[in-house]
Amino acid sequence: MRIGILGGTFDPIHLGHIRPALEIKTQLQLDEVWLMPNHVPPHKQSTNVDSQHRVAMVEQVCLQYSELKLCDIEIKRHTPSYTVVTLQQLTQTYPQHQFYFIMGMDSFINLPSWHLWQQLFELCHIVLCKRPGWHLETSHPMQKVLNKKAISRATHLAQSQVSQSHSTFGSIIPVEINLQDISSTQVRKKLQSNEDVSTLIAPCTEDYIEQHQLYLA
Repeated sequence: MRIGILGGTFDPIHLGHIRPALEIKTQLQLDEVWLMPNHVPPHKQSTNVDSQHRVAMVEQVCLQYSELKLCDIEIKRHTPSYTVVTLQQLTQTYPQHQFYFIMGMDSFINLPSWHLWQQLFELCHIVLCKRPGWHLETSHPMQKVLNKKAISRATHLAQSQVSQSHSTFGSIIPVEINLQDISSTQVRKKLQSNEDVSTLIAPCTEDYIEQHQLYLA
């Protein structure tokens, strides 16, 4: 199967995660998109709620959207969640799958700071989508990487119909989607101020947060 991977702290998960994941699944004709909560993100000191709550919120979203599945490989790890290590484990555990790692332009710009980042291209395709306010300057070092590895969505789909070989890993597939200008920080601030978040998160997430009294001031 062709599997999209969307990682994050999901603190909490919101429609800015869900809607792009569903749109990417459709555009790239993926079989599923796996939502992968981080346990110890290398670039963050901590999360705002316990891992069990973040996993539970993602799990409920996956029950609501059949196209999405929970991937708990990182949340069970008690060391920093390095993406390359995770993808090495996933490709070993699921050799029958092809993986598409989804990231925004902001993450792509900072990719050289990731642990063994160049090895990612041996393990998966990168699905690159822009976030509001982020642009890659032509002089940026990652522009050279993009120029070398970028392939259009249409070309990739045509190639994938001809060959299912894993040797084709390593492409960067830019996608144009209706990105949601929503952040977990924004959601938490509104919750702390007792403001309406019904347009930012799924109903099941809002119910879970209220039930467990999360993100209070």
